[in-house]
Amino acid sequence: MSMHPQGARAELLAAAADHSWSVPIPPLADPDTAHDASVLILFGVLDRIPAPTVDAAVARDLDVLLQRRAPTLSSHPGQVSFPGGRTEAADADAVATALREAEEETGLDPDGVEVLATLPVIPLAASNHLVTPVLAWWQSPSRVVAVDHAETVEVFRVPVAQLLDPATRFTSTLSRAGRTFRGPAFDVDGTIVWGFTAMVLDALFDATGWTVPWDAADERPIEL
Repeated sequence: MSMHPQGARAELLAAAADHSWSVPIPPLADPDTAHDASVLILFGVLDRIPAPTVDAAVARDLDVLLQRRAPTLSSHPGQVSFPGGRTEAADADAVATALREAEEETGLDPDGVEVLATLPVIPLAASNHLVTPVLAWWQSPSRVVAVDHAETVEVFRVPVAQLLDPATRFTSTLSRAGRTFRGPAFDVDGTIVWGFTAMVLDALFDATGWTVPWDAADERPIEL
């Protein structure tokens, strides 16, 4: 599962530098009024995996930080997402937004996070945001927990090996206004990861060469 002898961190850096990858998301209906936002895509070594150096870790040794949004939120209620949110005036850049939001939502210590790259901006039509994914490596993992239950109800580290398992993967279908939208999705022990988060993970796994062939013909409807 490892193409680069340097390990998973090097593969993430190489994927970020490869500008050929993209996330197939429709354009914004009203880009002139869109808000900027950032999300933190944070990979770390599983606690139970001994890694003599960060470069020794391969994809199956990693996990990624995700959270479940509160069901009362107006935007993407109840969905699993990366930590992140809207840019504020005091934020110096997209990285600052991602780290600030992640700290506010999960309590992580940003000093333990190594930012690898900012990925190309992705339009998020459902909430009219232009989202910058910030790819990062958890050098010194800190305790994480849902800080504000009005926004986040659960924070969890999902093993990458579980996300790559073909048995976890399927194609989500969502029917609205006579149209059906399809996209990659993951069933993590009954927790469904779909939409923007799943699309970004799917594209990133393809770009890193980590993807294990899975059955895209397995379609399941999303219940909102």
